[in-house]
Amino acid sequence: MSSLKIHRFSMYDRDIDLFEGQYPVENGVTYNTTILENEQMVIVDTVDARMCDAWLAEILRCLDGRRPYALVISHMEPDHSGSLKALCSLYPDMKLVGNAKTFAMVDAFTAEEPVTNSRMTVKDGDSFSFGDSSLKFIFAPMVHWPEVMLCYQPETKTLFAADAFGRFGSSNPEDSWADEGRRYYTNIVGKYGAQVKSVLAKAKSIEIETICPLHGPDLCGEQLTKVMELYEKWSTYTPEDNGTLVAYAGFHGHTRAAAELMAKTLIALGNEVTLIDLARTNKSFAVAAAFRHKNMVLAATTYDGAYMPAMEQFLTAVKAKNLQNRTVALIENGSWAPMAGKHMRAVLETMKGIQILPEVVTLRSAMNAANREEIAHMAEALVR
Repeated sequence: MSSLKIHRFSMYDRDIDLFEGQYPVENGVTYNTTILENEQMVIVDTVDARMCDAWLAEILRCLDGRRPYALVISHMEPDHSGSLKALCSLYPDMKLVGNAKTFAMVDAFTAEEPVTNSRMTVKDGDSFSFGDSSLKFIFAPMVHWPEVMLCYQPETKTLFAADAFGRFGSSNPEDSWADEGRRYYTNIVGKYGAQVKSVLAKAKSIEIETICPLHGPDLCGEQLTKVMELYEKWSTYTPEDNGTLVAYAGFHGHTRAAAELMAKTLIALGNEVTLIDLARTNKSFAVAAAFRHKNMVLAATTYDGAYMPAMEQFLTAVKAKNLQNRTVALIENGSWAPMAGKHMRAVLETMKGIQILPEVVTLRSAMNAANREEIAHMAEALVR
């Protein structure tokens, strides 16, 4: 019987405005750390340098005068390794546990002040023993960096999941997980569906009662089951529902009016709709909605012989995140030479499994009666 105790604590960064310099996090983000305690003390991951002082104070409180035997580094992104150097300075006899790619990154991030702690290099499937307990390492390359590895603790059936299964916002398990979990996954890990699918297959081969991610709450019970189901859908680019993202980018309100009419028509047909103004909404929310729904209606005004930059940025993002297996309808606007539909189609045709409805609704400045009828027919085609 293992004597292992697991101590989990979060540093809640409420002051950060943009995660990874691009994703708004109005409710902040947490950086989670684990201390595994038996005869020896093992720390799993550090935190962003922004929270280093408060984190070290909590580490010292938890250690209560004991010295850590090892630090396991599951992910070297700076929001999880930013306090590594400070911890190593406090405990130069602490062993570092990672893989070959981990340590190449350790050396790169600490080139001017090298970390000299001893190292244990592990491979996929290896185990690391401490006291009467152990961790088994499950490599998860490109979920979402190449060095990422998950750590499984067999006695407690706990998976320490690095950046997988995380979310923006607090670590309060009572908060709704799906919306910020979806936005986190689709924008950060979305491109790597095949790699996530591979990791999910490995996870199914072990018995898991609790998942401990590096951001957000720990997952267990019914919530763990629901999150795993969502990851299965997202990793295979399967829509969660038959709804529609209506995303628009325009100048003076006429393209918006067409998008709003489309949304209203779809809702009247019983379709769930997310309506987004791409010029006024960070694209991370639109990407998340595109992953959620089966259909998209993209409405854009012609600009400089192409289309509005906000729509271009959105299409660049969903293509980069490997979105596939969706049905798309196009609305374009142009007072003298409508070109937005042509350019949107050109991007969509380079994406896998994208079905584009053949008819494009073309506005010549403002909607007319024929456009309204075309929008009604387009909505019916999408719902069918």
